[in-house]
Amino acid sequence: MPLTDLPELVALESHAEGVRIPPGVTVPLTDRVRALLDTAEMRRLARVSQLGLVSLVYPGAVHSRLEHSLGVYRRALEFLARLKHDPRFVAVVTEADAAAFLVAALVHDIGHWPFCHPIEDVGLARFPRHESLVHDILAHGEPAAVLAGSWGLDPSRVAALIMGTATDPAGRILHSLLSGPIDVDKMDYLGRDSLHAGVPYGRHFDEERLLSSLCLNEQGTALAITDKGRTAAEMLVFARYVMFSEVYWHHAVRSATAMLQRAVWILRDALDPASLVRLDDRGFVDALGTLAAGTSASPLVNGLFGSHRHLFKRVASYDALRNPAIHRALAGRPYDDKVAIAGRLAAAVSRRAGIAVAVDDLLIDAPPAEREVEFRLTVREPREGGSSSLSDFSWRRFEELSPVVRSLAHEQFDDLVKRVRLFAPADTAAAIAGPQGLKNNGLKNNGLEEMILEAVGEPR
Repeated sequence: MPLTDLPELVALESHAEGVRIPPGVTVPLTDRVRALLDTAEMRRLARVSQLGLVSLVYPGAVHSRLEHSLGVYRRALEFLARLKHDPRFVAVVTEADAAAFLVAALVHDIGHWPFCHPIEDVGLARFPRHESLVHDILAHGEPAAVLAGSWGLDPSRVAALIMGTATDPAGRILHSLLSGPIDVDKMDYLGRDSLHAGVPYGRHFDEERLLSSLCLNEQGTALAITDKGRTAAEMLVFARYVMFSEVYWHHAVRSATAMLQRAVWILRDALDPASLVRLDDRGFVDALGTLAAGTSASPLVNGLFGSHRHLFKRVASYDALRNPAIHRALAGRPYDDKVAIAGRLAAAVSRRAGIAVAVDDLLIDAPPAEREVEFRLTVREPREGGSSSLSDFSWRRFEELSPVVRSLAHEQFDDLVKRVRLFAPADTAAAIAGPQGLKNNGLKNNGLEEMILEAVGEPR
């Protein structure tokens, strides 16, 4: 069957009935897509929030992983609708490959468990990465039966496209459509998260122009764009930067993140990862609350999920430009190091300010060791007076052509957007900053920066 006869592509282009999702688009559904959506494993995603703790700051951001998965699947159809006109793409990617790609787009989050991203950053050995769960989920139970009976697909092939372990030419190309500088995932979550958060930042890139510029790179091994899509791609880079700055790494979101991470750290020996990763949001919160009762994690969990929201307040914030020593000393450190440093810092603040700062009342939030993926993309440009053959195009790295990409896609994310922050309960934060705290102790910048470096073990 040629790629143009793929049932899902036919449904897209014939405007077949489907399910409506924000912002008012229809996701066409074939019988075999419906069969996957009706599995218990996919239905669980309807009860797992896409942005987790972000809704504590942006109340509208309560959309689900299932809504996002449907959006990514529709994006995958749009990518195929464009690339089916690329001779090199259709020469490599078969109908079966395209079907596996569509399934991968739809189920790419099937291994997600509640709040998994911040908890994974804690680095607890007993907790699996959510990506590692995909193959086993697809290979057993309802998903396995649907993949075999309705799609004729091997779960290993779908999982390989998601994980990036496929080594064949079609597999490498399709993985680049799922995970790369421009991919079906980013193009959905930027706009969707922005819409539900009630902010404009993630929606102001020219999606139609970007889609129309998709092509393969010079080697034919990964996604690239034509020069007509350059401005649209720059707008996507900027949208991603501002969404990180104003939403994902908003200081109050990071306060909530630091509180959840410390609660999980305190309860780490009591948690059962095998059961928690199969829960939805409500089940996870209930389980965490039960385990936290009577421990120092209780006020953290109640502050996040209890009847009243009580987020820790900022004590201080440091980026790589203004405070390079502190940012360098704490960014990328293992979580257990940050807990130990926070404990030493709490003791030092208690001594110098004459106030009691409990060990779990001072939290260090810092960029994780894993840095953001750099925006490495190839741009195809026509040579002056050349024809439409491949030999008459030049190929340039996007970062060479764009100062926006050079600046925003590399340094800004991890060095300026992802700041080092200290958080404490409101009364403790006020006491540290107040006249009886560190404010009038005669040390530069209240003495806090010196105490942080001392707690780290860095020279003053």
